[in-house]
Amino acid sequence: MTHTQPGSPATRNIEAELYERLSKVIDPELGRSITDIGMIASIKATLAAAPGATDLTAVADVADASGDAASGLADAGDTYDVTVKVELTVEGCPLSQTITNQINGAVASYPYATLIPHIEVSSMSRDKLADLVAGLKAERRQNPFNKPGIKTRIFAIASGKGGVGKSSVAANLAATFAALGYDTAAIDADIYGFSLPKLFGVHTQPTNLNGMLMPVTAWGVKMISIGMFAGSERAILWRGPRLQRSLEQFLADVWWGSPDVLLLDLAPGTGDMAISVAQALPNAELVVVTTPQPSASDVAVRSGLVALQVPMKVRGVVENMSYFDHNGERLRLFGEGGGARVSQQLTEALGTDVPLLTQLPLQPEIREIGETGRPAVLTPEGALDSSPLAQSFEALAKQLMS
Repeated sequence: MTHTQPGSPATRNIEAELYERLSKVIDPELGRSITDIGMIASIKATLAAAPGATDLTAVADVADASGDAASGLADAGDTYDVTVKVELTVEGCPLSQTITNQINGAVASYPYATLIPHIEVSSMSRDKLADLVAGLKAERRQNPFNKPGIKTRIFAIASGKGGVGKSSVAANLAATFAALGYDTAAIDADIYGFSLPKLFGVHTQPTNLNGMLMPVTAWGVKMISIGMFAGSERAILWRGPRLQRSLEQFLADVWWGSPDVLLLDLAPGTGDMAISVAQALPNAELVVVTTPQPSASDVAVRSGLVALQVPMKVRGVVENMSYFDHNGERLRLFGEGGGARVSQQLTEALGTDVPLLTQLPLQPEIREIGETGRPAVLTPEGALDSSPLAQSFEALAKQLMS
């Protein structure tokens, strides 16, 4: 067995390599490496002493941690106690256990010696946190989704009228994207009739990090909604500039990281919020939701025609509640053809192809499961279900990303 002295190559390189391994651990809220944001204050490796032996200790200041891998310098038969001091961004961080588990895993899986992890958790000092937030805000002084070169695909889910299942489509589509492995974000832009918190079973408020909000994550989707804040149950009578400011705050004052997909659940109709979205996110693609009957499809066309007034691409039409399968018979409870009519009229009016993307069934499970706080396309474990409904949403998601 190799016996190392304080500051010897074995202990120094163990600590340096652990620091490198911990750089792969990502803070779930900020989407950044825990080493990059200063959450690892120190790493201390102690050779576990044989009976009667003297404890030998080396302490590494992680700010100066560097060096090659420890391979060959520590005997594979040695055992070390490793203490990692972690400073969370906020006291009582709800994801602290997730971070701790990842650190434990990174230390315990070290291949060149047996390491026993000991995690000491505290919170950052006020000054350190202020510096961190200042640095993050410096990167995000404005809406991050309209910068040149942004790779986030943005889909605004719209409808001409309420009651067509637009929010249900938005929620299940977001959950599908997340289950397919996309880094997914969602904004509940329906300020008056917010639905996403209930559909995702969210009962917590966003974490306030010195004035910067962390989105709440549920079923793999990072989201924000006015419904997550105290007093949201009271009637909201915002108009014009104040309504637009709410969207700007959701975009710029929330730390989204760099999601692959951003979905917005718009309010029904062609009001202030739809125009604000078009102005703030000119690269957004509009997805119009309708039901088969003429009374819904005629109104749905108006949502798509907002693209004539603002620079927004209409990606396609989703026909919801298209049919109901009962005892082997396909029933058209709300008539048929609405989605095709909207597709045709928008194609003619806009002079570009606006396809009918999918026809979704009317299924009681969408409501029943959704009201429990789980999108109906997911299993209780959070995986994409194998049901025809989930397959339809998977096909829709892949079509939108193609």
